[in-house]
Amino acid sequence: LSTNTSALRLGYNFITVLGPRSFPALPGLRLLSLVYNRLELIHGRALLGLGALQELDLSHNLLTVLTPETFLPLTSLATLNLGSNRLGELDPGVPGALPQLREVLLQDNPWVCSCGILPLWRWLSHNREKVREKSLLLCRVPEQLNKYPIMAFGDESFRQCQETSLSSQHYIAFFIIGPFSFMASIFFCTFMGSLIVFYHSLRRESHCWRRP
Repeated sequence: LSTNTSALRLGYNFITVLGPRSFPALPGLRLLSLVYNRLELIHGRALLGLGALQELDLSHNLLTVLTPETFLPLTSLATLNLGSNRLGELDPGVPGALPQLREVLLQDNPWVCSCGILPLWRWLSHNREKVREKSLLLCRVPEQLNKYPIMAFGDESFRQCQETSLSSQHYIAFFIIGPFSFMASIFFCTFMGSLIVFYHSLRRESHCWRRP
């Protein structure tokens, strides 16, 4: 490939994985399209050398997980299309890793609308102007929320998630208090058992002294 290549269209090629440094350094590349492949995995270093890329189309693939690390080299990316994949959740660090992002497409994914989607919902709510096809961001799971628009949720929808979430301090407290509570209960049971045995022993002795 020439270093002057500005557009690279690799759709319909049955590509399943993008490994480390899948592309040579292409300082002039502005558009990369990988639509209608069978992409399941993109390595964290797959897109190195594509710092000038402005549009990345990964739609109509089989992606289930994406990491922010993968997108860090794309400092000029303005448009990211992740539509029609198999994403149930998405780390908001993915779009957050793109300082020049102007539009993101996330429609037609099987979104799991549980507490796990709260971080993404917050990002979407704060970046509505960047989200295209908002009406097509629909829940798939759980069944009672099937086809419910994600953007229709409000803060009250996640109140239970926020109330039941535990901070790291809470977990530390549980780890510290738990063993102490267990040891204290053993000590208490042993102590009470000894008192009961001692009490019964005294009663037997008192009966013996009362005999004529």
